[in-house]
Amino acid sequence: MKRKAVILVSGGVDSATTVAYAKKHGFSCHALSVNYGQRHAAELQFAKMLCERLDVTEHKVVNVGLDQIGGSSLTDKSLDVPTEPTSAIPSTYVPARNTIMLSVALGWAEVLGAEDIFIGANAVDYSGYPDCRPEYISAYERLANFATRFGVEGGEIKIHAPLIDMKKSEIIALGLELGIDFSATVSCYQANRAGEACGHCDSCRIRRNGFEEVGIADPTRYFN
Repeated sequence: MKRKAVILVSGGVDSATTVAYAKKHGFSCHALSVNYGQRHAAELQFAKMLCERLDVTEHKVVNVGLDQIGGSSLTDKSLDVPTEPTSAIPSTYVPARNTIMLSVALGWAEVLGAEDIFIGANAVDYSGYPDCRPEYISAYERLANFATRFGVEGGEIKIHAPLIDMKKSEIIALGLELGIDFSATVSCYQANRAGEACGHCDSCRIRRNGFEEVGIADPTRYFN
């Protein structure tokens, strides 16, 4: 019997590669997407399409209304998504997002009896978010084992972040090797309903640079 794992899936390059990676390593993939009140719903549509194409065991969408507290240009449409690079943590950082998503994944993992959770966090080509660092992943794993019945009763929950130390170009190369069709992914922070990208936000720039480094055309569709 395959080992069960909960995989966080957003519909982007990193989560697509993470699902394919988990499948290759023999896990039964229970995909979890979170509708957190994000700026656009295209990522959830692409996550659904991605999970269908990768034939995951099941795909669940959980609603968590982070738009009710705001604090990010991804959850508050009165704030503009930045289009210029910055050395500070940008307004696209969503307070506590990965902590909340991992907590939902942890709860589902306990229900499933799964010992493994995968997240496509990356600490190399990213926007400087504090909850994408290796230290954060390690700290959350310790919390997960301290705060759950499974951990207290002698089990061991593992938080996998297989892409954490990879450049975007390396992630894309791995995804291609695993058979990912990246035209079925969306990375833009302000994509339209059709999943067409702005081409100017930080996420668009990082994605485009990654494909350029690999030496292949970025299949992203743009609305500008």
